[in-house]
Amino acid sequence: MKQYLLSIYQPDGPVPAPEILEPIMKNLAVWNDELQAAGAWVFSAGLHPPESATVLRADGDEVLLTDGPFTEGKEHLGGFTIVRAADLDEALGWARKLAAILKPLSVEVRPVTE
Repeated sequence: MKQYLLSIYQPDGPVPAPEILEPIMKNLAVWNDELQAAGAWVFSAGLHPPESATVLRADGDEVLLTDGPFTEGKEHLGGFTIVRAADLDEALGWARKLAAILKPLSVEVRPVTE
């Protein structure tokens, strides 16, 4: 079985109000339970806002540290899940369910190198 990274991109800005976020989180818990029951769940995590990042870049013999984010943008990586799937089609099936739960957010699917 291959592994795939399902990246969740969300707009910069405040967290949605509880009346919007709570049903999403409930549906996300059901999806995670389904993933685990199918043996497809490997790992998942939400991330702190991009302002919490520290970026390191080597320059000659020095490593420069700057406050994040790495790139400026209107969206950021908000979280991710790694799934185990037989092929891309199966991974896309899990991602379709995730995208439906998180609409209108985008979910990017990428194979993990072995």
